[in-house]
Amino acid sequence: MKTEPDRTPLPDDLGIQARLDGGGPLPELTAALNTVCEEAEEQRERTVVALRFAPSPPGAREWPGEVSIHEVNRWERAVRRLERLDNVTIAVAQGTCGGPVLDLLLAADLRIGTPDLKLLLPVNHGQFWPGMALYRLVRHIGPARARRMVLWASDIPLPDAVELGIIDEVSDDVSGAVRHAALLRGGLSGGEAGIRRRLLEEAASAEYQDAFGAHLAACDRELRRLRNSGPGTPSGTAAGRAGAAG
Repeated sequence: MKTEPDRTPLPDDLGIQARLDGGGPLPELTAALNTVCEEAEEQRERTVVALRFAPSPPGAREWPGEVSIHEVNRWERAVRRLERLDNVTIAVAQGTCGGPVLDLLLAADLRIGTPDLKLLLPVNHGQFWPGMALYRLVRHIGPARARRMVLWASDIPLPDAVELGIIDEVSDDVSGAVRHAALLRGGLSGGEAGIRRRLLEEAASAEYQDAFGAHLAACDRELRRLRNSGPGTPSGTAAGRAGAAG
């Protein structure tokens, strides 16, 4: 069983880039995703994690197929691990993509699609798979639109994906779009990306007074970080080197 994803460094040492096979068996994909997360967690410098998905094989539709609940549990934990990385995460999808791609798009910070992208919803025997993608979809687009999609749709065309915010950017030049995003946000690491994610998540349900303390603590942390780092981007970081190189 192949557990090693196809990995290549991003240009200018901006981070990790991994190609995942969305049409592969669930245990294999889980192991590959965990490998990417482990590598990201071991990085000492600020880094970006970019996941790229090739189009699904023709005729591929069922997700996740005949698997055990333990395999589903391990998969969901791997996606949550990606979602909670201190690194900024980018997901890139192209062509007709199905299976686990919606899971990973919704867990990423930035989602890039090619002009020919068409997202197939995760279904098993004709029914929307009731995994955590459903939960993230409701949190992302609201229950009414998610209900229509889950009960009646079979795919998400690119214009709808953009309108719903499932895809943030459309580009023919995927490598250029990933590099540009990595340069812009690659310095947001060391826990900073994770803090902002949690504040965003909590804002949907927390009362103002409950949220205030967490936001104040985050502001204090940011002020101390800025004082310690000084003006400008440190030239020793990957983002600083890449920016200087132009």
